[in-house]
Amino acid sequence: MGALPQRTEAVVLRTTNYSEADRIVTLLTADQGLRKGFAKAARNSRKRFSGGLEPFTRAIFHWREGRGTLWSLQDAELLDGHYGLRDDIRRLALAGYGVELVELLLEEGEPQPAVYSMVCAFLAYLATGGDPAVARLLLELRLVNDLGYIPHLLHCSECFRVFHQESIRFDTARGGCLCLACAGGSGFEISLGTAGSLARTLKVESDRFAGFQFGELTLHEGQKILSQVLRSILPREPKSLRFLAQL
Repeated sequence: MGALPQRTEAVVLRTTNYSEADRIVTLLTADQGLRKGFAKAARNSRKRFSGGLEPFTRAIFHWREGRGTLWSLQDAELLDGHYGLRDDIRRLALAGYGVELVELLLEEGEPQPAVYSMVCAFLAYLATGGDPAVARLLLELRLVNDLGYIPHLLHCSECFRVFHQESIRFDTARGGCLCLACAGGSGFEISLGTAGSLARTLKVESDRFAGFQFGELTLHEGQKILSQVLRSILPREPKSLRFLAQL
């Protein structure tokens, strides 16, 4: 008799149709990080997976070991379909960008419980009408921080002098924020207020999205900073980013 199926909570990042009725599912799990599963005859068995294979859904999956690292998915119990995402194209596109970003940044099989909680909160916030600009800034900033790529924000990355009321510049290749004496014209100018806002935001629990208010300058400069950081660490540009930029 084979081993009993194991049980894991996960968010569906992506599904790919395989053969006539099967699906390959990319999951972000609560306890094992990024994993892929094979759902045999999934397109012919709505009852077995109960809508739990759609992108952005959170569900309990029962699985057995399959070939290599691929799980054999047995069934799913839907926890949250995040159906509100379908009501707004911008929020839906941002959700797609967010889960693609996570898939590109994480290593398969490496537990990331904080990232899992963050992604669940990100999707729930968007599905209930959250501000897309705020959601994007928070997700990108926290991913960069949790994965160890956060740049220097409150002091010069080269001379380590703490900033006071002054102009500063930002250059990912040189570690983050720079005083004008060290910058020598490299990077781009940002406000000290933006750097301070980003640093203060990192002190809040990473699964909290509601209640944040950022000014237009912080949103603009923050996205510029995080876009540069992400370009330096991603293996490729997310395919969803081009569509998101058109909205």
